[in-house]
Amino acid sequence: MKVKNKIISGLLVVIILLISSVYVVNADNLNLQKSIEKKVIRFHVIANSDSVQDQAVKLKVRDKVLEYISPKLKKSKGKEESQKILKENDKEIIKIAEEVLRKNGYNYKVTTTLGKENFPVKVYGNITLPQGEYDAYRIIIGSGEGKNWWCVMFPPLCFVDITKGEVSYKETQKQMKQVLSEKEYSIVDNTAHKDEVRMKFKLVEVIRGLIKKI
Repeated sequence: MKVKNKIISGLLVVIILLISSVYVVNADNLNLQKSIEKKVIRFHVIANSDSVQDQAVKLKVRDKVLEYISPKLKKSKGKEESQKILKENDKEIIKIAEEVLRKNGYNYKVTTTLGKENFPVKVYGNITLPQGEYDAYRIIIGSGEGKNWWCVMFPPLCFVDITKGEVSYKETQKQMKQVLSEKEYSIVDNTAHKDEVRMKFKLVEVIRGLIKKI
């Protein structure tokens, strides 16, 4: 039975690799994805729970934090400078978040982290970020067991019509192209081939998972 399972697993990997070749999932794509990971800072606000109230106050925290940090990060000329700005303003961000919570009748503790985190494939407007390990600034409200809101903090995509929940394609394209090469941008831009981009990254994610199990 063990031998049979190994054979089935091996065949499954081969099939997935063959399918992925149709979507041009090769060494170059993987290298480009790794390069993208190194150029981006993600921003996550994680709610205490999935209750309607906790999810609502999470967005209020998001709005106030972005209102404060947006002007500072928009002036940043690079990822390292953005990380420095976040570190220098970390205590003030926590203070702002806690003030929002208190004004809304909550006494949740707020913690923050800035470091490497593993993320699955995610879509942000016209951008599809591949699965991988990204630098991320995370605001964790209370127990942090609720769903999170996220965006790209560097390049500064979080600050485009955020209160309306809209993402501007032109502004996103402009900001991403200032950081990514043409090849890197071509594999995350999903405007012309959204389903293909998502499928490509999902296949890579599945392949990585299967390889770890063998």
